[in-house]
Amino acid sequence: MAVKKKAVKKKTTPKKKAAKKKTTPRKKAAKKKTTPRKKAAKKKTTPRKRNTSSRSPSRKPRGSHSASTKGTLGRPKVTGEEKLFLLFKQDYHARQVFGFLGVETVKELEQYEPDQIIKLLSQPIRQAVRQIRAKLAENNRSLRGDKEFALRFQERNKP
Repeated sequence: MAVKKKAVKKKTTPKKKAAKKKTTPRKKAAKKKTTPRKKAAKKKTTPRKRNTSSRSPSRKPRGSHSASTKGTLGRPKVTGEEKLFLLFKQDYHARQVFGFLGVETVKELEQYEPDQIIKLLSQPIRQAVRQIRAKLAENNRSLRGDKEFALRFQERNKP
């Protein structure tokens, strides 16, 4: 008779489990029920910009602002391609100025400085007044308080 050997099982020791961290149970945020009206009233917010502590060297420090960034006008309400005659429908004199300058769009008008516009507009008037003074002086006449100009003009233009 053959003796049957029983299979010997190796005893294994239970593996040590990693110690679990004790965590406190999180409280679930209580969801408030909102009515459709309240949902419509909620505003969408834009995500906040990251606060970067390391700025690139080309950027200016926060405290110093240049004159151009000191006060901004904000977002333009009309485009640069907006026609001036549409923007100034009711202002006849402004439209005459635009015609004199030869500009049609807001962008073209923005190229001028206020003093430059005044100088350009007043130049024909000054020239016309000079011609009036000279014509009166030729005919031995003058504007009030302008007799000195008439005398100098006559002396310069003697034959």
